[in-house]
Amino acid sequence: MPQLGESIAEATIVRILVAPGDRVEGGQDILEVETNKAVLNVVAPDAGEILEIAVEEGQSAAVGATVAYYLPDHPNEETAPAEPSSSMPVTPDNDAVNPETVSAIPARSHEVKPIIDNLPVPAVLGRGASFLSPRMRARIEELGLHAADIAGVAGSGAGGRVTIEDFERYLADIERNKTSSASSMRVAVADAMRRSWTRPLATVGLMVNIEPMLRHRKTADPKPGPALYAMRALATALAEDSKPAGRLVGEKVVHPKSIDIGFAVEVPDGVLVPVMRNIEERPLWTLVEEYLKLVEQARTSRLTRDNYGGGIATVTNYGTFGLDWATPIPLPEQTLVLGMGVGRPLPMWNAEKSIFEPVRQAQFTLSFDHRVLDGGGAGRLLQRVAELLAAPDSL
Repeated sequence: MPQLGESIAEATIVRILVAPGDRVEGGQDILEVETNKAVLNVVAPDAGEILEIAVEEGQSAAVGATVAYYLPDHPNEETAPAEPSSSMPVTPDNDAVNPETVSAIPARSHEVKPIIDNLPVPAVLGRGASFLSPRMRARIEELGLHAADIAGVAGSGAGGRVTIEDFERYLADIERNKTSSASSMRVAVADAMRRSWTRPLATVGLMVNIEPMLRHRKTADPKPGPALYAMRALATALAEDSKPAGRLVGEKVVHPKSIDIGFAVEVPDGVLVPVMRNIEERPLWTLVEEYLKLVEQARTSRLTRDNYGGGIATVTNYGTFGLDWATPIPLPEQTLVLGMGVGRPLPMWNAEKSIFEPVRQAQFTLSFDHRVLDGGGAGRLLQRVAELLAAPDSL
């Protein structure tokens, strides 16, 4: 079995196109196989006679496995089995096998050991459920599972591939462990995060002085929460340039129609993200009542379609859990998520007094879809949010 593509460790035999005794020409199709990417053909390396087919239809064969034995018309060094595409049995001196000795070949096992020198089998990197045959994928889909669900399965096949036997042992072991049903909320969160993780995500961070925000909050009536300050600042920054919140579709960046920002609310066994619409157009103090109402609706599972979904970014305040730093993941339909760490008194240099003074600061992070935004653009957006928080009266 030849290497049929990068990171492909095995293929399933779909159709056998020749039989023992058939004559073949160099490059003639002898097998039709299916990988996890496409249906391809395995060809004869040179003209000759097929002596034996070593595989069966429906069977999976690893890269480097023997799929057929044949006798070339003109055996020489070039047709000797130095390449993985040639599966002809050889004697120690590399001469072609004599057809009279085929019957003397001992019974072979289709189990293949990983080979590194002449076969590009990623034996070192292929640990766990990295390579899944079509048969394995069909079994996983039959059970309603995802590849991520079996990422911890250690494969015993060539190149570390996970075989059906490995998978069935894994399922049997699960049945012996204590299990509990996942809530519909947990399943929904898991599905959203799986879809989000199909994109290249990155995170940048910045220490932000939150003293101006805290002082403003003490005198405000009604009092906005820290997350609402961050939402209003992010919305203002994106209203100035909405491209960082765009979505890449094909070769176009689709800009948002409106600046709708969501915020994360912890609920039993999951997270909900209510969305506030067009908040760049409304002063901060006018948003407090709606914000508190949405928090209550989220916690009591009473959010409506009007205030759920469709946001362009999310703000999450993980500082409420005492966390300094996190790398939150944007929702599948969003490009950005702004995270807020816990505020702590830290020394900051006062140039006028030439001394360090304790100032309450917090780590802010911005996680983003790296296809749409680069580190420089993400850093400038985060800097702009920090500037706006330093002047809360403008919000």
